[in-house]
Amino acid sequence: MGIVTPILKSAPFLKKLDKPILTAADMPYESMLVFNAGVTKFKGKYIMVFRNDYGTTPERYVVERHMPGTSIGVAVSDNGVDGWKVLPYHLMDNHKTLEESGREIRRFYDPRITIIEGKPYLCLAADTKHGVRGCIATVDDDFTKVNVISMSVPNNRNMVLFPEKINGRYVRLERPMMGEYHEIWCSFSPDLIHWGDSTLVLDDRTMPFTNSKIGPGAPPVKTEKGWLTTFHAVDVDDSRGKNGWENHWKLRYTAGIMLLDLENPAKITHMAKYPLIAAEKPYETDEGFRQNVIFPGGMILEDNGEVKFYYGASDTYECLATANVNDLIDYCINNNWLDEQVINRS
Repeated sequence: MGIVTPILKSAPFLKKLDKPILTAADMPYESMLVFNAGVTKFKGKYIMVFRNDYGTTPERYVVERHMPGTSIGVAVSDNGVDGWKVLPYHLMDNHKTLEESGREIRRFYDPRITIIEGKPYLCLAADTKHGVRGCIATVDDDFTKVNVISMSVPNNRNMVLFPEKINGRYVRLERPMMGEYHEIWCSFSPDLIHWGDSTLVLDDRTMPFTNSKIGPGAPPVKTEKGWLTTFHAVDVDDSRGKNGWENHWKLRYTAGIMLLDLENPAKITHMAKYPLIAAEKPYETDEGFRQNVIFPGGMILEDNGEVKFYYGASDTYECLATANVNDLIDYCINNNWLDEQVINRS
């Protein structure tokens, strides 16, 4: 398909790798698409928990609309850039999920990972008979066992957990889907199971580079200026035609970035009015299942100030980009959309 118009560009200081860091070719089991991973540092290693789609082909998809199966896999790296070792098992798989849930839950997908008080937690989307539900799960330290401890009502997804309690409570960002509108909300919990005190953070009707929907991206990271927070944003153009496997795909996904207040994470203090990550590389614009799709799922702040952004590209590959944390903060402050548009000041 190539780059679509109007042209959107990544932040000028952002550095992308020339190729994806994980693909279907790296899998020790059946795989067609590997993307939308959560990534964290845990016990001296970089841990990636990724979505793996399998069981169909581009031709079968076009003719039969045959949707792939989905599993959750795990990969480990010493440096978070290369040398990823994929563990030889599915952490979660939709066939097993169907059996264990009595066919209530059809699949788990799009994992995010957060370490809280030394323990790993996953946020997942779950397709169910009653709609998509957001889930929180514990994971053992060896990343072999998952236990879902909380599921939202339909329709909610794209949940991410903050890495520490704020004012004594756990915090998550989430995206309830209400008709044509998609909004980012913030909710609080005493125990990671019961959630409430929910507050609107950002709605898609005020965004500068979307005309469709938004949602949380990676779990936020703490800086002196606020919680550095990514989100995904979608714009639609009906004139867009053949795209990857699709005969007609009119959506484009980009990643944005904002700062949330350290004590009140439901409050945006600054938000860049330009995208952070846009589709530009050939593996983002000309290859894969659905091209021009950027989906941020992992963000790691290193001790030297480098920030690693892990993102899905074209719903096909897992990719990496880097930037300096000070450049990111300045990008939010110096290009602040709140200077031009009132969003939500709760």
